[in-house]
Amino acid sequence: MINPTVPKNIEAEISLLGCVLIDGAQMLAIADELSEEDFYDPKNKLIFKAMLDLQYGGKAIDLTTVLTELTNTGKLDAAGGAAYLTEVSSHSYTTSYIDSYVELVKSTSLKRHTIEKLNTLLSVGMDPKVEANDYLTEAEQVIFDLSKNKKTTAFVKMQEALDKVRENVDFNAQNDKDIVGLDTGYQNLNEKTLGFQASQLIILAARPGMGKSALAMNIAANIARLNNGGHARVAVFNLEMSYDQLAERMIASEANIDSKTLKSGKFTSIQSKAFNAASARLAQIDVEFDDSGNTTVEDIRTKCRKLKASDGGLDFVVIDYLQLINSSHGSKGKSRTEEVSDISRQLKLMARELGIPVLALSQLSRKAEERDDKRPQMSDLRESGAIEQDADVIMFLYRKGYYAKSEEGRNDPLTELNIAKNRAGQSGVTIFFNFIGKYYKFEATTDLQSGSFNEE
Repeated sequence: MINPTVPKNIEAEISLLGCVLIDGAQMLAIADELSEEDFYDPKNKLIFKAMLDLQYGGKAIDLTTVLTELTNTGKLDAAGGAAYLTEVSSHSYTTSYIDSYVELVKSTSLKRHTIEKLNTLLSVGMDPKVEANDYLTEAEQVIFDLSKNKKTTAFVKMQEALDKVRENVDFNAQNDKDIVGLDTGYQNLNEKTLGFQASQLIILAARPGMGKSALAMNIAANIARLNNGGHARVAVFNLEMSYDQLAERMIASEANIDSKTLKSGKFTSIQSKAFNAASARLAQIDVEFDDSGNTTVEDIRTKCRKLKASDGGLDFVVIDYLQLINSSHGSKGKSRTEEVSDISRQLKLMARELGIPVLALSQLSRKAEERDDKRPQMSDLRESGAIEQDADVIMFLYRKGYYAKSEEGRNDPLTELNIAKNRAGQSGVTIFFNFIGKYYKFEATTDLQSGSFNEE
């Protein structure tokens, strides 16, 4: 039964079907634009479905073939019978207007679909068992999905692609730096990655104790300070530590104050000045912390969207760490490996949607420690081979001194960062840092022997 209040355009539906019945070749242009669900009238829906089936079957489309298809599938009567089909095909149509008919059908279909989704949201919101935050997340996801409601994306012609390449080349040529992405503050890392680039999912993986959280925070502070005229905004999601612990580590690194001394607050006069100066410098950069321990990838994406849409925008995201993200509410019954795979994929989609690099830390399995050579490998990525597929850059952190038996060996700060995967640059390369654990600080080095660092 046709509801007079529901958005629809029956005339446009009939005109579109009539154009195809008199010129079946029109289906080539519209088969990827519409589905039968875009039609409101049940008869028109069945007719268009028959046309699609003929198109995908490589058969001609005209009044006779559509009648035959509907007869063979037992749908002719429900589609209005031969009389309705003949009536649809008997009008004088101008096929040059078919794009307009397609747009009218799509427009009313989108309105109906939006109303249906919002009505469903209304019903869900009435359920007292549904948590408010979960409901808001679902509502935002529905609106976002509706805003991107396209059956397919159009092909991009070669000239358009070439123009985009030239635009990028011209822009980068004006850059006085040798990088095209965000400056990480480490020249050796910039050289190999050309900077962290828009839409990249970057994985930094290591066994516990290697300093991956410290390196991530060093990079976060550097990016905030060195990009967008010193006003780059960085969002840090840490599922293990509180925001004050993270800030404490950043001060230790910035001021070169031993973390134990920093916690005690018993400073020398020089350390007190260093503490105040470091705090003042850090107060000038835009780093925002979220230490919600119980969070999902949907929560992260929602918060990042809000930052991106705000006046300050969003330039970079750090997530510490991937395996601590809770699965989405719709993943019941999945294995943890499947859940982590979903999380990895969603983080990549988030990076593309927001057009910013996302750095996600990842734990490695214990397999690495069972080998004589304990350097990480791709197969050590914990719980998900999908991480290897989704990530644009995968970096492994390894410090030989961590496994040393002597105290002197354990104090060796030399740390390897192996760039095992890099879609935008060179893979299979290793760069070196000195990790000063008491300061939570990484410094780039070309010295492949034992490094050193003196406390100020």
